[in-house]
Amino acid sequence: MPSKIAYRFYPSLLNTYSRFLQGKLSEQDLLDRINRVKIPSTEAQLRGVSFEDAVLKGIGEDQFDLQILQTVRQRLPKPIIKTQVYCQYQIDDVLIYGYADVLGKDEVVDLKTTAHYEPGRYKHDHQNFYLPAFYKKGIRQLRYLITDFKEVYEEVYDRKTHFEAQLKELYQFKLFLQEHQSLITDAKIFSGKRPSGIQQTILWAGE
Repeated sequence: MPSKIAYRFYPSLLNTYSRFLQGKLSEQDLLDRINRVKIPSTEAQLRGVSFEDAVLKGIGEDQFDLQILQTVRQRLPKPIIKTQVYCQYQIDDVLIYGYADVLGKDEVVDLKTTAHYEPGRYKHDHQNFYLPAFYKKGIRQLRYLITDFKEVYEEVYDRKTHFEAQLKELYQFKLFLQEHQSLITDAKIFSGKRPSGIQQTILWAGE
């Protein structure tokens, strides 16, 4: 029987915590993100959203290189079952939820834009939890389609993928939340009674 849900996380919040651990964000920046303090979107974030609209909806295509758009579209699943698909996955007392960009017959695809790409960039991304979230729908792999607006790259993660790095950060994040409860104003991150202890398990994709 699944544990009662005590926390609700979305992947980008966990990725923000990763950046905090790497020293790229201050504790206040992290708390602002946890508390959903309104922060203006960066130019890169807006460009990423515009690129998704151009690829999937044909909106604002003139803002991007036509060859890049065509290459990304050619690499999308065929057929596309649905776009912007809600999914959720429970790990112990944590519910991870979000929206996947594209759902195919046996794979889920996420579109990414970046100013600089290095292979394996998304190996430890918390959005990888979308993969087990879709197992019951017959999904076998998560594929990232990535562009730096010059080239198009791919990263593929399948049921053999390990999640040790993501799980370690997830449990560390739970501890952070417990230690900073008095500074957290957005109660949506918690669900029900806040637990006093943390149970750890190792998740292997494919189990």
